Amino acid sequence: MIRRHLWPAISMTIVLMIVTGLAYPLVVTGIAQLLFPRQANGSLVTRDGRAIGSRLIGQQFSESRYFHSRPSAAGSGYDPLASGGTNRGPTDRKLADTMIAGAIDSVVARDGAHRGSIPADLVTSSASGLDPDISPASAAIQVARVARARNADSATVAAILAAHVQARQLWILGEPRVNVLSLNLALDSAFAHH
Repeated sequence: MIRRHLWPAISMTIVLMIVTGLAYPLVVTGIAQLLFPRQANGSLVTRDGRAIGSRLIGQQFSESRYFHSRPSAAGSGYDPLASGGTNRGPTDRKLADTMIAGAIDSVVARDGAHRGSIPADLVTSSASGLDPDISPASAAIQVARVARARNADSATVAAILAAHVQARQLWILGEPRVNVLSLNLALDSAFAHH
């Protein structure tokens, strides 16, 4: 009697394991590779045949000649294994303490911004802690510093920035944003002769 009930359970487990653990992932991966190969492979950015980053995961830029990303919640650097947000809401007093206290002072000193005019995304991490984008306002604060470091005209740097502002998705979803890696690569291309 037990054998009569045990064999169907074991065979059903094996069938479901093959269907859901092997066949389905292979079909989905195949379709993704066929229809969306760039996205399925992580939206990697390559230069000289070498992957230098992804448009989907933030990177740390510390040199003055580059636009800087949002602070990472992963501690030092943008380690995807240690990602995560601060989980603090705007009414939580501890949010001010976790705003990466030195980040505000750093933005004031580095970019000459006034304390009350610094966009929140420049001093707080995103929900994932690895956001590749910043707001156009956060990028605008950095234009003068980047132009100085590259011995370039601020208007030229601002024009490159304006060309890299991405609109809302479907005109209503999200907010305008700037992919920091794409912007910095465009700056490197524009000022390669400097």
